[in-house]
Amino acid sequence: MSVDTPRRIVLLRHAKAEWSQDSDHERPLAERGRKDAPVAGRKLVDSGIVIDLALCSTAVRTRETWKLAVHEMPHRPRTVYEERLYEASLGELIALLNETPDDVQNLLLIGHNPGMHAVADALAGSAEGETMARMTRGGFPTAAFAVIEFSGSWKGVEHGVGKLVEYWTPND
Repeated sequence: MSVDTPRRIVLLRHAKAEWSQDSDHERPLAERGRKDAPVAGRKLVDSGIVIDLALCSTAVRTRETWKLAVHEMPHRPRTVYEERLYEASLGELIALLNETPDDVQNLLLIGHNPGMHAVADALAGSAEGETMARMTRGGFPTAAFAVIEFSGSWKGVEHGVGKLVEYWTPND
């Protein structure tokens, strides 16, 4: 695959989680989250993006979100459960993106806020239509996803490199 091939980063925030006495890392999905996660999976399929690699936080709520979302997809992409996605800063997320092999065209990150919103905002140097305004106005609620498109190598992912081409929330 040429480094000039358009690539996509799909940033999926975990679905709604329960508030519990468990550690934050061990919080499971709430009933609403169990309903929203498969809907997000179907919307990803409807977008036409075929995910090559999914990096999922090791937190219970992200793993459960991914399990429900991927069930809606015609094929299961290679999945890596990545501890560094839990509580990742913007810099850590960009560093993780920079490690992506260049044979990956479409990458999905399943993670947490504020990281998912921060990386979407930072990478999107431009946007299609009203997508940026909608994301800014609506924040990045649970089960929402953003799609950033860029050209070049994963090693070149940095602030402003991409275009926000899609933003979806369960309330859309």
